[in-house]
Amino acid sequence: MQGHADVETLGGHRPLSLYCLTIAKSGERKSSCDAPLMAELRNFEKAQAEELRGDVTAWKNKSSLWKVEYDRILGDAKKARGEKEVAAEADLRALGDEPAAPPLPDRTVTEPTYEGLTRLFSLGQPSLGIFSDEGGQFLGGFAMNSDNRQKTLTALNDLWQGNPIKRTRQGENFATLYGRRLASHLMVQPGVARRFMADPMAADTGFLPRFLICEPPSAIGTRLHSFIKEGAFELDIFSDRMRDILETALPMDPETRELNPRTLPLAAEAKVLLVTFADSIERKQAPGHEMSHIAGYASKAAEQACRIAGVLTLWGDLNAPHVTPEAIRHGIDLARFYLSEVQRIADVATISAEIDKAEALRKWLLDNWKEAEISVRDVVQNGPGGLRESPKARAALAILEMHGWLLPLAKGTIVRGTARKESWRIVRGDDAAN
Repeated sequence: MQGHADVETLGGHRPLSLYCLTIAKSGERKSSCDAPLMAELRNFEKAQAEELRGDVTAWKNKSSLWKVEYDRILGDAKKARGEKEVAAEADLRALGDEPAAPPLPDRTVTEPTYEGLTRLFSLGQPSLGIFSDEGGQFLGGFAMNSDNRQKTLTALNDLWQGNPIKRTRQGENFATLYGRRLASHLMVQPGVARRFMADPMAADTGFLPRFLICEPPSAIGTRLHSFIKEGAFELDIFSDRMRDILETALPMDPETRELNPRTLPLAAEAKVLLVTFADSIERKQAPGHEMSHIAGYASKAAEQACRIAGVLTLWGDLNAPHVTPEAIRHGIDLARFYLSEVQRIADVATISAEIDKAEALRKWLLDNWKEAEISVRDVVQNGPGGLRESPKARAALAILEMHGWLLPLAKGTIVRGTARKESWRIVRGDDAAN
């Protein structure tokens, strides 16, 4: 749908492009779920590739004839002077540009580099998707290595915004590509997702908050064959609708393949609902409030709701005149869901990080600290590198106390000749056995 229309938002019109990230561990059958939903798209791409073969043959013949004539005109011009040179220039103008190759039919890629994606936009379709049930290959691949990450993240941010692709390197036969759209759905394992979400560059560039992220509950152990429904009526309906949309011509310039999508406006009541939602989310981002730690995601929630609502609208009718109140309600509901997911994942990540610090402190105490007691000051001055601040040290000590690795001592207990406000006795292996 992203090639057919943009959508009105509170900040102007935006692409219908969505970036999605689904987190599921190995064994959750990501590929098995993805394959039937993508089957019609794969069939369409295959059919388009087969049709392209004849076009490619015709293009190669025309291109060969053009090159022969071009070389003949240049050869004559080199031997000539004066009026014949002028005639050669006229012949070249009459010959025109070399015949353009037929556009590549692919609508999706799995792990492109920035250069590869740009080339595909130049030679292929103006509306593409990065879809992969093994998204770790893209997030951990060449495009995202230390040398290319900044360039790739910036480019994908621009495409999410609908900005033109600019290329100025020597040897390229184009400078700027306008009217291109990119969507994405990556399925990744939890470890890959955690590393991706912990990447400061991905967060600081605003790349991560552009994603709709979810981590569904595990279904392992419940996927019994006795529960499988006979037939695939709903999937057939889905596939038929996908094919109808794929076979509908995109609104674009036939020569440059620049998309010219119309703007899908919000119905008056839909806009009222959106403003109410946007204001409620804005309040929750204030310092100390429930979404202050995910403000990057929350600040884009209203726009994401519009994008989702626009996709739902065009899925129902490519010629729909506007986004209805019902569609924006669905968009808001889904935007709320994704916000709740990223909030939950962020909270879990924070807890996990605190536990990791506590475990680092526990190992340090057992391996490096020979005294029987420990204080906050001891940890700050001598402990692991990530705990050289009092709040962090105190938090890690509290976790170890909660799990029985430390026993609190009374306030004012003398530890190594000094009365301590806070101190603990370390529970070592022999103590635990007793």
